[in-house]
Amino acid sequence: MSFAKDLQKVLRANIREYGMYIALFVIMAIFTITTKGVFMSSRNIVNLLNQTGYIAVLAVGMTLVIVIRHIDLSVGFLAGFLGACAAIMLVFWHWPVYIVLPATLILGVIAGLFTATLVARLGIPSFVASLGGWLIYRGAILLVTMGTGTIIIPDAVFNAIGNGFIPDIPGLDAFLPGVHKFTLLLGLITIILFVINTIRNRRKQESYKFEVLPMNMFIVQLVFISVIIGYITWVLAGYRGISWTLVVVLVVVLVYDFITSKTVLGRHIYAVGGNPEAAELSGISVKKIVYVVFGSMGMLSALSGILFASRLQSATTTAGNLFEMDAIAAAYVGGVSAAGGVGKVVGSLIGALVMMSLSSGMNLMSIDISLQYIVRGAVLAAAVIFDVATRKQRK
Repeated sequence: MSFAKDLQKVLRANIREYGMYIALFVIMAIFTITTKGVFMSSRNIVNLLNQTGYIAVLAVGMTLVIVIRHIDLSVGFLAGFLGACAAIMLVFWHWPVYIVLPATLILGVIAGLFTATLVARLGIPSFVASLGGWLIYRGAILLVTMGTGTIIIPDAVFNAIGNGFIPDIPGLDAFLPGVHKFTLLLGLITIILFVINTIRNRRKQESYKFEVLPMNMFIVQLVFISVIIGYITWVLAGYRGISWTLVVVLVVVLVYDFITSKTVLGRHIYAVGGNPEAAELSGISVKKIVYVVFGSMGMLSALSGILFASRLQSATTTAGNLFEMDAIAAAYVGGVSAAGGVGKVVGSLIGALVMMSLSSGMNLMSIDISLQYIVRGAVLAAAVIFDVATRKQRK
């Protein structure tokens, strides 16, 4: 009986954080049942994660933009335009890929800083400034592809970013044939590091007299998350293992999670989002934070464009269409608050998985595209309603 009470107490206290995980679990369970297991097949999960990559990267940047009480509508077509720029550098200018990648990211930073200048220096609302960028980059895509249309990218290294996989350990084909052993090894290492780090953090919190989870809930958390990591690892190992796209996404999430949770810059970002006036009075330069966040958003837009162009092995005139809407939806579903100051980078990844899981599952069920948009819109509306309700409850 005490276990049930502890579980209920923990869920109530952390409903905002756990809600998105519960939603993802429920969605995956429903589609697994309705598709008779096809949804959770190794091939589909690997494809789902690869498809989520370019949206998840955008959602990470969009989370920080919304945290500081702004919005960026230009990121979709900016990603498409920069993907086309990368293709032009590779195909027509014959630049090597190790120059094309940083050059594209730098162009993204410059584009983000331009939007930041309009917002921070000229005081133009971010909605209007980024809407102007949306139109400009849409026209720019059409302009750079006017003479060629779709640009086919033959570079094997560039295309491997969106389609390649980490190679397996050689010489172990007799052991678990058909299973990617290196992926299993990485999964095991991840579980061990997770358990060690979680126990270490708990001891540190106890030493500072912070409130921690009851021991039974702590053990349940350790076991549950370890099982989830192990299961996902096993599923991925069943079909070619971990893709380079997933590696890129995880690196981005880990780096941004560290910046937002462990650095002074991260604290300043949330301070600006919580109360810009108070942050300014305390010595934080709100304008600098706007430049940093929008510059970062531009860089991640470039990375998203690279991932998308690499996955398609081409740059198309329609690249980037509605990317910004998927990124905004993923950020809100992942727990970012419309009021600013609240939201986690890891949540944006979960939000992207929720939105792409809906699309993948409904496609497998052959649900009409019109109904798919309605369902995804309803999920977004539910996430915002949940945000408002939890904020009122805290007050």
